[in-house]
Order: sequence, then structure tokens, then C-alpha cells
Amino acid sequence: MGVNLVLLKKNGSRKNFSLSEGVTVIGRRHSCDLCIPLMSVSRRHCQFNCDGGTFKIRDLDSRNGTYLNGKRINEAVIQAGDSIKIGPLTFLFQIDGQPQTIAESDLAALSSSSQDISTEDIVDGQLDDFAELDDFAELDDLDSLDETGSA
Repeated sequence: MGVNLVLLKKNGSRKNFSLSEGVTVIGRRHSCDLCIPLMSVSRRHCQFNCDGGTFKIRDLDSRNGTYLNGKRINEAVIQAGDSIKIGPLTFLFQIDGQPQTIAESDLAALSSSSQDISTEDIVDGQLDDFAELDDFAELDDLDSLDETGSA
């Protein structure tokens, strides 16, 4: 079963991050499975649990919260098509490639609810990586944002 987080960017492009079976931790810390080097993302922000077809997300007491379909959560079951906001970034939860597309109205609603990334949000030492980014972050240009947590 292929489980992905699809980063939805303001310009309409996307970037896929596959989630492994078991636990995936997302945060600013380099040891996280998915490292997002933004100050608005906590060191250990949230975690995904994929266990036998049941998928859960849990906030790890992050400062700015984890949002599922626009609502702040502590822990919740997630399904294909759900939107997840971590810091200023919005992801679509995808299972086995579904949903393949997201309606334009839904994409506009997701994008309008996302705040812009400012230089104050960027971790020291990451400014060069963000130099070429648009307001919402062209994260596919970042080598530091990967699935292994290594920069």
C-alpha cells in the first residue's frame, strides 16, 4: 500500500513524500523522518502511524499545532483526501494514489488558509536554501527537506 503526503504549493505544483509502514515523525530536527527546516515547525511536530490499513496522525505537543481539514487536532484517524497543515505547509494525504486530483475550489481554500513563509520562520543556516523560493516555498528545490532527515 503506497501512502504519501503531497505538498500542495501556491503555484499549483506538488511534491510527494512517501510514508513508511509504522511511525513517521515530522519536525524541524534533522533526526526526524521528514525534516522541515522552518521555525514555525516544532523540533518534533507530529507523527503518522500507519498500521495495517489504519492511519492516524498525532500532534507531539507542537507550539503551532497540527491541523486536519482545518481543525487543530491532538490525535485523529486520517483518510485519503484529508488535508494536513504543519506550520505554513499544507499536505494532501494520499493512499495508493488516491485521490489523484484535488478540485480547484478545494485547492484554493487550502492555499488561502495557509500563511506565507517569511525569513523569520527560517532556521539559521537555511537562508541559502530558501533564496530561490516563492512566498509558499518551492520545497522541491530544497535538498534539506527529505524523507531521511539528513541535510
